[in-house]
This record gives sequence, structure tokens and C-alpha cells, in this order.
Amino acid sequence: MNGRNVLLIVADEFARHAIGCAGHPVVQTPNLDRLAARGVRFTQAYTNSPICVPARAAMHTGRYVHDIRCWSSAEPYRGRHESWAHRLRRHGMDAVSAGKLHFRRTADSNGFAPELRAMHVKDGIGWAPGLLRDPLGDYPATAELAGQVGASDTEYHAYDRAVADAATGWLEARAAAGGPPWALLVSFVSPHYPLAAPPEWFDLYADADLPAPKPYNGNWRDHPALRETLRFFDYDRHFDEKSRDAATRAYFGLVSFVDDLIGRVLAALEAGGFADETTVLFTSDHGEMLGDYGIWTKQVMFEGSAGIPAILAGPGIIGGVAAGRTVETPVSLVDVFPTVLDAVGAPPLPESGPDPLPGRSLLEIAAEPDDPERPVLSEYHDGGSVTGAFMLRRGNWKLVHHEGYPPQLFNLSDDPDEQRDLAAGPAAADILASMQTDLREIVDPAAANRQAFADQRARLEELGGADAVRAMDGYDFGYSPTE
Repeated sequence: MNGRNVLLIVADEFARHAIGCAGHPVVQTPNLDRLAARGVRFTQAYTNSPICVPARAAMHTGRYVHDIRCWSSAEPYRGRHESWAHRLRRHGMDAVSAGKLHFRRTADSNGFAPELRAMHVKDGIGWAPGLLRDPLGDYPATAELAGQVGASDTEYHAYDRAVADAATGWLEARAAAGGPPWALLVSFVSPHYPLAAPPEWFDLYADADLPAPKPYNGNWRDHPALRETLRFFDYDRHFDEKSRDAATRAYFGLVSFVDDLIGRVLAALEAGGFADETTVLFTSDHGEMLGDYGIWTKQVMFEGSAGIPAILAGPGIIGGVAAGRTVETPVSLVDVFPTVLDAVGAPPLPESGPDPLPGRSLLEIAAEPDDPERPVLSEYHDGGSVTGAFMLRRGNWKLVHHEGYPPQLFNLSDDPDEQRDLAAGPAAADILASMQTDLREIVDPAAANRQAFADQRARLEELGGADAVRAMDGYDFGYSPTE
């Protein structure tokens, strides 16, 4: 077999810190730990949007959310921008997916052929309540999170097992039949909520001494825009001490469950004779707050939500980079597109021109000295937000720009738990101005915010208006069905 292949593994809602090789004191992830030991782990990886649908569109196209205008969970990718899968197939490779895509539908030209066990947005529409941002209403489905925790089987577990079966079956068939170089995306739902783990995996943590959620001891809870987001996603109000404990144990159980499935896929890669010629990248679409500061799921720019894992491995791929190394350079999901092209030897993307992509190959970044000043962008324009939120990470600093509202500024070196918003203090005036300048070199927040609201008004009209959206069957569903 000739050529270089790529295996991209994605787990949904996988917090950056919830992995053994990142030093978590409880969670068990032996397969991901082994992957990191033979590759590199990016310690400062971020999503480009802390919500499933926009994040996956950014990862697939290598473009920021404001560029592709997949703003929300009801504005999914529909093949309008070239994806890395399209590019690889034009390069003569096979591009295949197994599992959750969260695009509009398989009938669109998404780039993958075939899409095995594909999971797309509900009814080709997605979560339409996210379009109702002006005025911002309520979201009663938040009660579901606390009501579905602990040890039990869900449709997501069966789905993820089927995804692993599809991926390993495809690898076995390709090993037998041969063919051109390939890229395989394997995308699991776990550890996405509901926070209910298969009993055998929940039991793994039944007696574990859990780390306590990060308490809120800060000064930011009354930020006017963030306050509305936390009011809308009021998950914590429905928990008590017992259900919080069960939810946390279940989340760790789901992490170990999906790690086991990842191990199955990596074993099939080895058994098929592909391991020596395949670059493997593991990541997630966004994180999970898991009760830190009384916040659950995602949607916010704190590290638990915006931070994601990223592990890259492949024999001979990273040259002189020492196995097991950690990379401190900030990276994000838009870096996946150039990484895939670099890994397979496809023609590189142009670095200039009318429409360049913003990312860089993780292979290149891993081979260079750490660059903590590299800026990364995340943005949120979905349900629960009264305005667009734009996060810029650069060096020790994190800026969260809420368009039309006061900014937030955190020093992650001095304040890793993000308790103290420094934006209003005179001592931070210069760094705040510098961060805002850097943000505007990437995006015009005011223009992007206007475009997001305009596009969402137009999308509402396509769906029959706000009242029609509220009357939709399953209007307040808490998570996407598998079919």
C-alpha cells in the first residue's frame, strides 16, 4: 500500500482537561494516553464556536463562523464552501465519514462519499429556538439535563457503538480490497449529554474521589450579556447535590466509554496494516463546563467550554519532534483543514489571494518552537445570546468581546480559573486596547453581529416566523436524535 492516509477522530463535548494525559486526577483514557505518548498534544486548543453545528462547519471548511455564516444550530453546513473532504477527493483520494456530522443532510454535497451512519441536524433544520435572540425568551428543555443522569443506556451509546462498527468494518474492507490513499472521519456523540453512562462505565467511577467543580469567587456574573446567557441555560437550577454527583460520574464514564471505542478503531487501523502510513488526529467540537461556576454544557467562552483536546500522531509524520511532547502554541479547529492537506501531501493552500484560509498545519506548528502569542478566535451567535460574543486568546490573555456590551479580559497565567474580569481596571487599559486591535484584524465584530442577526431573521422567515418555530414539533428538544 502506498500513500499517506488520515484518520480524524472527533468526540463531542469533550473537555480539554478530561483526559488522563492532561493530568486529570480521576478520568481513565488509556487509548488516548497511548496516542499522545507516541505523538504530540496541543495544550491550548480551542473551538471556533462553543456549540456543535457552527464548530463542525468551521472544522470542515477551515473557515471562521463569520466567514461561512453558519451562525447557529439552525444554520448548518450545506456544502456551499469547499471542505477538506472535497479537496482530498479532487486530489484523487477517498474521503469517508462514519458518525456525527451535524450538517444539513446527506443529500447535500458535503464532500464525503460515503457517509456511514451519518447523523445530521434534526429534520434538516436543527435547533430553531436558537434563532429567537431578539427578544430572547426561555428554554424549558434545560430541566432535561438534571433529569437524565447516572447509570443507564441511551440511544447515543448504541449509536456510538454502531459508528465504531462502521469505521472498523470500513478499515477491514479497505485493507482487504486496497485502493488509493484515504481520509476517514470517525465522529462519536459521547461524551455529549444526556449525562447517562452505560452502567459498566458509570461503575468505573462509582467510588471515585471526584474533583470538586470550580466555585465562583469572581466578579463577572453580573455581566449584562453573560447574565442573559446563564439565565437562558439555567441547567444548574434543576440539580441537587445527588444529581450533580451522578452527572459528573456519568460524564467521566462517557469519556472512558468513548476512549474504549477509539481504542477499537485504532486497533483496526493497526490490524489493517495502516498504522505506519496514517496520521491520526483526535479532537472535539467544544468542551463541557460540567458544573464549574454553576454552568453546564457549553455556549460560553470559559476554558471548560471553549477549550478542546487535540492530539496528533503518526510514524515519521512529525519528523524530529519528540514523541510525547506537549505544544503550547494556541491552535483551533480551522487548523484541521491545512493539517489534513499537509499530512497526505496534497497541494498546499495559497497563503495569500482573495480568499485565503486562516489556519495552519498542526504538523508545521508542532515542528516549530512554541508561539504562545499566536492568536486564536472563537465566536458565539446561537441561542441564549443577546449579542455576538467573540473570544481572542493571545499569550496569557483572553479577551471576550460582547458586541455593544462591556468586554471581559482575563489573565490566564495569574488567574487560570477565570475569576477576575480585568477589563474595567485602568491597569489593563493598554492590553485591552491591544487585544481589541488584534481582534479587529480578524473580524469586524459589529459587522459580523449585524450579519448574524440579519441572516437569522431571514432564516426565521423561511421557517414561517417566530410563532411557527415555537409551534414546531419537538421545538424545545434538548439534543439531536440519531436518526
